[in-house]
Amino acid sequence: MASRGSRPKPQSIPLNLEGIQQNQRMWLVKLPKYLSQQWSEASGSGEVGKLQIAKNRGKSEISFILNKELTDIRSTDGQPAPVIAPREHQLVLQGVRGQVLTVLTERAPDQLSLEGTVVRRGECRPALSENYMRLKRKQIEEPSKPARTVQKLEKVVTTNYKPVANHQYNIEYEKKKKENGKRVKADKDQVLTLLFAAFEKHQYYNIKDLVGITLQPVAYLKEILNEIGVQNVKGPHKNTWELKAEYRYCPAAAKSERDSPLSRSVNMSGTIFRC
Repeated sequence: MASRGSRPKPQSIPLNLEGIQQNQRMWLVKLPKYLSQQWSEASGSGEVGKLQIAKNRGKSEISFILNKELTDIRSTDGQPAPVIAPREHQLVLQGVRGQVLTVLTERAPDQLSLEGTVVRRGECRPALSENYMRLKRKQIEEPSKPARTVQKLEKVVTTNYKPVANHQYNIEYEKKKKENGKRVKADKDQVLTLLFAAFEKHQYYNIKDLVGITLQPVAYLKEILNEIGVQNVKGPHKNTWELKAEYRYCPAAAKSERDSPLSRSVNMSGTIFRC
């Protein structure tokens, strides 16, 4: 039994080192996406192409020729594309620069084989041609195609898309409209009383909240607000309303006015003073 707090030992997988024993030297090459897709369509024992190595002024020039049977490309919908995969490619290789890279193959979940060591790494580049430019253009245009397209129907559809007298969202909207009722203009003094009472509690309101407080039409409410308030068009309180300076409620000034012998009563929920 393992002691408390001990970590379980990692499960070991046997590794076949036959590749190292045979001293197999390998190249690690980056492929274009279309080329790897074409290779995946080849049979397991099939030929995907040929390597050609030539000498030019003492330097090796390596090219790869794709098998002609693997040049057919299909679109995302599975239909044959109007372009074919380029056949001629150039391999640009370089050393591994002191790195130790190996190639492993997994034939089964518990069977690993070390095939060999990487001695050169590089990139497979297609030769520039008119066909390659058409392929690149197709790769750019393919993702930009809309997922939904308009199609012309040849006959009347009788099973789907049946017309309805009224859609559900329209029914819910009409029901809500009847429950709330049509907003009727109230007396201006009553609306002012409600507005002043609201602005005693908070300095800023958006128009939606004021409509809910006064139950007035938006256009009529804005007419009254333009007389007593200002709408902020910038800053942290953008798109909110506040009272003009001369209509703001000041508790200290209100108390002083009530104590004054010249005080007079007004028919509002509170007296408005300049602070």
